Parts: sequence; C-alpha cells; structure tokens
Amino acid sequence: MLTIWGRKTSSNVQALMWCVGELGLDHVRHDVGHRYGGNDTPEFLAMNPNGTVPVLQDGDGDFLFETGAILRYLASRYASSPFWPDDLAGRTRVDMWAEWSKVNIAQEFTAPIFWRVVRTAPKDRDPAAIAKAMGVLGAKLDIAEQRLAKHTYLAGDNLTLADIQFGHVLFRYFDIDITRPERPALQRYYQNLTTRTAFREHVMVSYEELRVL
Repeated sequence: MLTIWGRKTSSNVQALMWCVGELGLDHVRHDVGHRYGGNDTPEFLAMNPNGTVPVLQDGDGDFLFETGAILRYLASRYASSPFWPDDLAGRTRVDMWAEWSKVNIAQEFTAPIFWRVVRTAPKDRDPAAIAKAMGVLGAKLDIAEQRLAKHTYLAGDNLTLADIQFGHVLFRYFDIDITRPERPALQRYYQNLTTRTAFREHVMVSYEELRVL
C-alpha cells in the first residue's frame, strides 16, 4: 500500500497520482499543503525537510520526496515495458524526455504562467511577463509539436513515464484564459489523454481553490 501526502490540486501531486492510477496501485492520499496546511509541522518536515508535496511511503519503506525521483521509483518497481522499458537504451530515452518535460514544460508553465494567471489577483498580474513566459514555453512546445506529429506519445507510440511528466500540465494549459497558438498535434495528443480514466480522475481537477480574485 502506498501512502501519499499532498493535496489533489498540486500539479506535482497530480503527476504522481496519474502515474499511480495508470499502474493501478493501491494507495491512500492525505490532503497536505496550501489551504490544508500540515506541511510545516515537525512530523511532515521529518519526512521531507523541504516542506513540499508530494511525499510517498511504500509500505514501511523510506519517505520519498521530489516528484521525478518518486515517479522513477514507482516505474522501476511496479511498471514494465513499454511504460518503463527494460533495456537501458529505451529506458534512458523515456527518462530523457521525462526530464526534458519537467525542466522545459512543467517548470516553465506552472510558476511563470499558471501562477500569474490564476494564483495572482487581476490587479497584480503582469501581462508583459506572462507574454514573455508564453514565448519561452512556446518554443519548447514547438519541439513537442514536432515530436507528436510523428508519434502518438512523446517518447514513441506508447504511453510512458515521459507522458506523465509532460502531459500532467496540459489540462491547465488548455483551460486557463491565455492565447494559445495552433498546435494540432499537441491538441490531438491532449484529447487522447482526456480519454484515459486515470488522467480524468487525477489531472482534470478543479483548481478554483487556488484562484486569487
């Protein structure tokens, strides 16, 4: 049994929970962080001194933090090929695109764009900063567009761990009030993800509790 600490509206928790759902793993999740609090207590900081979510414990094992590391742990222990290939070259290719997605997509969207559009009061928003961030993100999404024009998924023609790191921000990307250039391959990819039960349950989650008015 997996025990997970982290609120369902955290994008990092959503990535973890989507992976857990795709792998069909038994779990229990505790709401921690933001309006729920609890991430600054001595008990939580003993699990993760950073005070961030998610944190995962597998059975009575060690407490794990950092989403990418947790995802690789779950994939290595519970997944099989093609989600997490057995051969080193294939696994590294998936991990390469997963890491690329974390650094170039998730990090370039969540704080620079999502926080400025949703988690900032309208009077305090900086349209120029948002436009600049959209340009930075857009250059990376153009790379994804080229990949997805040739492949069903980011690392090839099967869902892999790379898609968890890449796709978990797309619900918010396509839902918030921003101007999005046409990227038909990315749109098709996203629509494909919305047909997956685990994606709908764990990623397509209301973020209204985060909105600052």
